[in-house]
Amino acid sequence: MLYYLFAYLDQFDFPGAGMFQYISFRSAMTVITSLIISMIFGKRVINFLRKQQIREEIRDLGLEGQMNKKGTPTMGGIIILGSIIIPTLLFADILNIYVILMLVTTVWLGFIGFLDDFIKIFKKNKEGLAGKFKIIGQIGLGLIVGLTLFLNNDVVVREKNIESTSITTEQIIKENTTEKNTQQFSHNIKSTKTTIPFFKNNEFDYEYLVKFLGKHSQKAAWLVFVIVVILIVTAVSNGANLTDGLDGLATGTSAIIGATLGILAYVGGNVIYADYLNIMYIPYTGELVVFMSAFIGATIGFLWYNSYPAQVFMGDTGSLALGGIIAVFAIIIRKELLIPILCGIFLMENLSVVMQVGYFKYTKRKFGAGRRIFKMSPLHHHYQMKGYPEPKIVMRFMIIGIILAVITIVTLKIR
Repeated sequence: MLYYLFAYLDQFDFPGAGMFQYISFRSAMTVITSLIISMIFGKRVINFLRKQQIREEIRDLGLEGQMNKKGTPTMGGIIILGSIIIPTLLFADILNIYVILMLVTTVWLGFIGFLDDFIKIFKKNKEGLAGKFKIIGQIGLGLIVGLTLFLNNDVVVREKNIESTSITTEQIIKENTTEKNTQQFSHNIKSTKTTIPFFKNNEFDYEYLVKFLGKHSQKAAWLVFVIVVILIVTAVSNGANLTDGLDGLATGTSAIIGATLGILAYVGGNVIYADYLNIMYIPYTGELVVFMSAFIGATIGFLWYNSYPAQVFMGDTGSLALGGIIAVFAIIIRKELLIPILCGIFLMENLSVVMQVGYFKYTKRKFGAGRRIFKMSPLHHHYQMKGYPEPKIVMRFMIIGIILAVITIVTLKIR
């Protein structure tokens, strides 16, 4: 909203109005606003949740210090959602199709998570929202995102021209907030290409998978793309949900992932840096940096209260939304194939559950008694059972997250 207000005032040479045309300035303002909302107003939300006795029901799993968390307010994901949505509405170009998709994702999965928490707390049903309804909701969002990226005319990429003009130092320094200086790229095209890491020509086209269909392969490629979107949204949102089992773990990990995706969105949405790094240029995605700034501010601000010992839990209201935001953001900037690296913590947590359940069922059929790979799943509980203090587990997982983030950034040049 402020973006349009100051764009209008800039026509009359209003002092400082031109600053709002710069992504970097609006991103900085978004981070500050998000931090203020999550840290200052977050305290009031926590007090309200405590007053209304909206508290986590703790199942006794025999973990050290587990029962000390009994009575901690939950549904704190409301703080995260508000800290993302309000700054984005204030400082982003809300008519940008990518920003619209991110806001829809935030509200959509936030609502599904809210229903799950509501059923657990107010309906006294420990199972919460039935798993099939969560999956249906995630599939629905995947369809919306995938079909929008397919059908919307603003969703395009630009191919590199062989004959490109030289880029001056002055152009590199100047921030690209509009569609200027694009001589080195071709016109807008619809494409099913994405980024594949560690390869010299680091672009993979989903059309390669359906080349055998001949002239119908291009349309079929979009069908494959939509299916991939659904799988990624479901997997990453569930991965974040599973990771939310220790104080600050999902929040801190998500902040690291968000910062990395913000960098990737900035360079991929800036024609100068995209040309310099020889990566895919996606027009209009630079605006996503503003959204991701709100995401980073929200998670860091929430971590103030969610770090050990937690004063509030995010619940499914926050965890499902965090995972979904990360998944959709990566898909939009065509970095979804980097998710196994960047979201390695989520992947490990997911795989630990799949391996544990699968191995238990297999051994039960074969030997008559189920056996386990881990002492407990998800993986962070395995280390708890081994006697590691909760803060140490969280810190080490976050260090691994930082290492994975660095590897992800390095893939821009390693190929």
